[in-house]
Amino acid sequence: MWRKTGERERSAPRPTLCVGLFAIVLVVSVSSAPVDDDTVHDVVVETYGRYYHFKELSERLTSLARKYPHIAALSSIGRSVQGRELWVMRITADPTTEVPGKPKFKYVGNMHGDETISRQVLVYLIDLLLRSYGEDQRISELVNTTDIYIMPSMNPDGFEKSEEGDCSGRTGGRNNAKDIDLNRSFPDQFDQITVKTDDAPERTAVMNWITNNSFVLSGNLHGGTVVASYPFDDSFSHAQTGVYSQSPDDALFKYLAQVYAKNNPVMSTGEPKCEGEPDEKFKDGITNGAEWYDVSGGMQDYNYLNGNCLEITMELSCCKYPPATQLQKEWENNRESLLAYMEKVHIGVRGFVKEAENGTPLSGAKILVAGINHNVSTGRFGDYYRLLLPGTYNITAVAPGYTPIMVANVQVSQGKAMEQNFTLALVNDESISRTATSSLTASTTTSASPMSTKNNVTSDSTDPAEEDSGSKTGPPPPPEPQPLQPQEFRHHHNSDMELFLQKFNTNYPSITRLYSIGKSVKNLELWVMEISDNPGKHEQGEPEFKYIGNMHGNEVVGRELLLNLIEYLCRNYGTDPEVTELVSTTRIHIMPSMNPDGYEVAQEGDISGYQGRNNSNNFDLNRNFPDQFKIITDPIQQETIAVMGWLKRYPFVLSANLHGGSLVVNYPFDDDPEGISRYSKSPDDAVFKMIATAYSKENSQMYDGYPCKDILQYQYEHFQDGITNGAQWYNVAGGMQDWNYMNTNCFEVTIELGCVKYPPAADLPMYWEQNRKSLLQFIHQVHRGVKGMVNDSTAGTGIPNATITVEGIDHPISTNTDGDYWRLLVPGTYRLTASAQGYSSVDLYATVPKDGVEVVNFKLTRIQGNENGQNTKGPNAWVDPSEEEFHRFIKQLSVSDGLDQLIQDTATTSFRYHRHEELSEFLRSLTLNFPNITILQRLGESVEFRTILALEISNNPQEPDPSKPKIRFMAGIHGNAPVGTELLLEFATYLCINYNTNAAINRLINETRIVIVPSINPDGRELAKENECSSTVGMTNTNGKDLDTDFFGNASERTANPQPETRAIMDLIQEKGYTLSVALDGGSVLVTYPYDKPVQPVENDSTLRYLATVYASNHPKLRFGNTGCPNSSQMGNIPEGVLRAAERHSHMGSMKDFSVDFGHCPEITVYTSCCLFPPADQLSMLWAENKKSLLSMLVEVHKGVRGIVKDKSGKPIVGAMIVLNGGVRVFTNEGGYFHALLSPGTYNIEAVAEGYQQQRQDVTVTSLDAARTIIIEFDMDNRVFGLPRELVVAAAAAAMTALAITACIIWCVCSAKSNGQKDGFHRLRQHRDDYDDEIHLTSMGSKKSLLSHEFQDESESDEETLYANKL
Repeated sequence: MWRKTGERERSAPRPTLCVGLFAIVLVVSVSSAPVDDDTVHDVVVETYGRYYHFKELSERLTSLARKYPHIAALSSIGRSVQGRELWVMRITADPTTEVPGKPKFKYVGNMHGDETISRQVLVYLIDLLLRSYGEDQRISELVNTTDIYIMPSMNPDGFEKSEEGDCSGRTGGRNNAKDIDLNRSFPDQFDQITVKTDDAPERTAVMNWITNNSFVLSGNLHGGTVVASYPFDDSFSHAQTGVYSQSPDDALFKYLAQVYAKNNPVMSTGEPKCEGEPDEKFKDGITNGAEWYDVSGGMQDYNYLNGNCLEITMELSCCKYPPATQLQKEWENNRESLLAYMEKVHIGVRGFVKEAENGTPLSGAKILVAGINHNVSTGRFGDYYRLLLPGTYNITAVAPGYTPIMVANVQVSQGKAMEQNFTLALVNDESISRTATSSLTASTTTSASPMSTKNNVTSDSTDPAEEDSGSKTGPPPPPEPQPLQPQEFRHHHNSDMELFLQKFNTNYPSITRLYSIGKSVKNLELWVMEISDNPGKHEQGEPEFKYIGNMHGNEVVGRELLLNLIEYLCRNYGTDPEVTELVSTTRIHIMPSMNPDGYEVAQEGDISGYQGRNNSNNFDLNRNFPDQFKIITDPIQQETIAVMGWLKRYPFVLSANLHGGSLVVNYPFDDDPEGISRYSKSPDDAVFKMIATAYSKENSQMYDGYPCKDILQYQYEHFQDGITNGAQWYNVAGGMQDWNYMNTNCFEVTIELGCVKYPPAADLPMYWEQNRKSLLQFIHQVHRGVKGMVNDSTAGTGIPNATITVEGIDHPISTNTDGDYWRLLVPGTYRLTASAQGYSSVDLYATVPKDGVEVVNFKLTRIQGNENGQNTKGPNAWVDPSEEEFHRFIKQLSVSDGLDQLIQDTATTSFRYHRHEELSEFLRSLTLNFPNITILQRLGESVEFRTILALEISNNPQEPDPSKPKIRFMAGIHGNAPVGTELLLEFATYLCINYNTNAAINRLINETRIVIVPSINPDGRELAKENECSSTVGMTNTNGKDLDTDFFGNASERTANPQPETRAIMDLIQEKGYTLSVALDGGSVLVTYPYDKPVQPVENDSTLRYLATVYASNHPKLRFGNTGCPNSSQMGNIPEGVLRAAERHSHMGSMKDFSVDFGHCPEITVYTSCCLFPPADQLSMLWAENKKSLLSMLVEVHKGVRGIVKDKSGKPIVGAMIVLNGGVRVFTNEGGYFHALLSPGTYNIEAVAEGYQQQRQDVTVTSLDAARTIIIEFDMDNRVFGLPRELVVAAAAAAMTALAITACIIWCVCSAKSNGQKDGFHRLRQHRDDYDDEIHLTSMGSKKSLLSHEFQDESESDEETLYANKL
């Protein structure tokens, strides 16, 4: 059992000469010394009261072997680091000879040197077996019928270092003398274990011992708790705990573990009550190893996967090295368990495999049990032992060069194993293939007759060469070496297929990578095997290829052929030239099953049926993709979404989708605009015909064009050259091959592999032989046409997302992130054009050869010299040479595996939940330990007067720098969802600890102002309880208010004053200056973007969604759209894991809406886990899932568009408004700086400031490049009413002169009037007063600019969008 040990072991001295001589003397004396009466009487009666150190152990074992030579033999299988012998006592009748018919059993103890009970009880077991032989019938039978091997100590060096009474391993004797944990040192199926032979000679000795002996059953004895643990010990995911890793013999392992546990009075209770873990419980006293905790490199898994041996691990005592006074009690607790477990080596089936002609035993033959993907081999006498539970089985024996025999309905009963012998006949010469294989796996069938093996089982024989009549000298030259053919031809069910993939991934780690693209409706993994000489990485210039099988669950031939292909490529890489070339020059992805759910309900023998065709929701996946001609109304299925996401992440060039039901290659288009069956030609029709024919020509039956003559309804069906246009055959809307072509760079065809959808397993070798060459030839087609690079002519770097068009073919493709591209074309001469945003296009001519590919590279020049892809048309684009390095840094983190490398290079810490006082103290400790980069700010208090704190991290937190982007991370708005709080504490720690130790972290902190608010609702957090996944306790604050419904900017919309927590955060948001905000919540696995309130789509919707997608794309679950939660109404699949918030749960007063409307800052909400308050041991997993995404936000905040606004004198203009594409608005802060995050695209910038002339520029934003600083200089606005000031002044002067003259004339006229005309004159004056008032209003009215209008109470409107954009 794993327990943390204390200090590392000091270097131990090398054994002295006398120890070595003593060991040699022991070996010689045990093996050759005669036994006499004197030596017999040397055996001391066991007292069960003391531990045996190495010398005493050696003497004890030697004396027992001398006393009982007729049933005991002592030997050493190797030595420890310090030269101590690894003793093994063999106990059986006649122990010096090998005889058939006895299964081999072993016990191994003291693997961890400080876990000592096992060492002693195995000595006691040896003593019991030897003493009781001939007197106790049970033990006598066991010894007579079993070949027993007992190793009391695998780690004698560690034992010598350990100290009696040490229950927790503080003395450091757990590991060997080279500080290697021997139970983490064995080769592993899911992990790469690198332990040098010299560092673990004990491990190497045991591995050789296992592989050189056909052990059947084994027990590995440990200490530290009381439980029996069974395989597998680790899982593909390597989750720390909680993942049940099932072996093919899972039921059998559980039974064996229960046999031991139920006979141990402590273990059987399932409650060991160990000090330090008093509440630990194990149902029935047993556990799956990986479910308990993940162990890579364990010995029990190695036994199962690399030998015939089933092994479990028994933890015998809570205290690792208890006082010797407890030894007798521990022996009594385990004695019956040890015996009962040994007896189980005799259950199941046993027998011999012999040759039919002369009865010669066949060693190395395979015994296969249908439905259990774990084979055993015969030993040197042709004997085998297959442990099985009671039941009925179909069992097959196979051997190279022999006809397999399958016996159906073998009945296995309780008790002793039943005997089933096999006699195999040699295969006829004409049925032996040219290539050598070792076995064939049988399928489930009721037949008891020999199996047909044509092309199934092979030997080293070759067909005789035709005699050359003209040859007169010497024998004919030897035949060319032939590639190895697959060994397994059978139907693989899902767990069977998964193990097959894991096995080849483990055996060929240098060329394979196994990964999942998502899950099916029934939660089965959609596995993909990558095969490449550099798996896991896209190599510049290397095309990516894929095969997909089993899209229709009952069409199974493609599934099995792809498993055969995986085996063929792996086994022949490095020896077969064709395979080696393909693997070295192509990144090959193989998905054997897109519809594992459907496969599980399909039936063998189905010729043309529908059972299992659809997925678990009963939707046809090949009618489920978005279509160019027809709207698909069915809901997009989980498997469909996973595949679409997969295609968007990898730059696939060529693909085939393997089906069944006919024999033809079908190419796009699959439907036409009118939905009728007729030829629907794609722009690349000639290319599709070329690649389709490449496949069909290598399959003679397919190329013949008459595929299903024996099936009545298809007997007249004909396909010229074995190919057909999809829509001409029959119209299919929503097909996958058309979606590939229309939405990615990938050309895909659909290959129908046979007229029978689910043929018998016996026919599978025939399908492989018919399609092997076709499958390989089709992969070769990815190397046709043109390929090359599109580079920046100045920087020399690749340009991602550049477009390659071919004159006359209306189907452009785009470059990958490295700037490389591939374009399939038929032979001929073409005019190619490369174009990219911000660059001048380039045309080149290329001639595509008949075979192979033409390399065509492009160099594009930036428009107006902008080196960043931000095309600014105008004289005010500022390129600061000091920024160049930082821009390269951001681009490096944005492409390829930049962030992955950053994560690998940085340190991290451990996890637990923090209550409020601990959280506050934790934040203060960060400021004390990292005073140069942190500052703690008090935002306010909660209802119960708990302080709400914000931590700023930057290289100079005391002095705000408006030139740097400012990002806000917040969590804990709902106190019952504290995962976000802990993730942000870890994020802050991660940044601080790695500052000054990691250059990338340094740069990000130096160039960014990071504000972290880990707990908005501390009162609610204090009420919430761990392990409550759906409880609402703590969701609200003390006043019962959901704080995410309390953020209102307009007083008219608020019915009460904001809560104190809300007010504190509103003040923070309204500080302005923030570029981006990320809020963490719980209860789902999803990212949402504004708005929460029910609004119509807004102009900046694409930007808001894009920011959410950036986070999700760097998350291992979100990016696949796998957002479903158990016991939740949330959708299982949401494209890209991103949703507008109102579509999830529409409500008013949300924090993110307030941030957008009144803080002019986009905010996304990340829901981190399905469980609101998961156990603390899940925090490390959740951190691992979100770490890359959180870092991606620190990178993303530097993108978009940024700049400085100033006047001609250089004075910054604060409060200027930047309008983007006539809608999105941001405002300049202190220093005249502005920054807006935008989705990739081209934008028109309009800069407006009171009293200045309006400015305009164009800018292009990309997904990879940091924003460059744009300087906008304003001239004073000399216009009045839109006219030049001089003209307006002259016009005004002329008008005033005219008025003055008019007034004089009127006065003169009025003076000449008589007094009787006074009333008329009064009316004239009144009219003039009205006129003057009008003139006065006109002259006093100042113009209203766009900016001044913006500040009129519209900031109080909820109808604004991002950066104060109005709907």
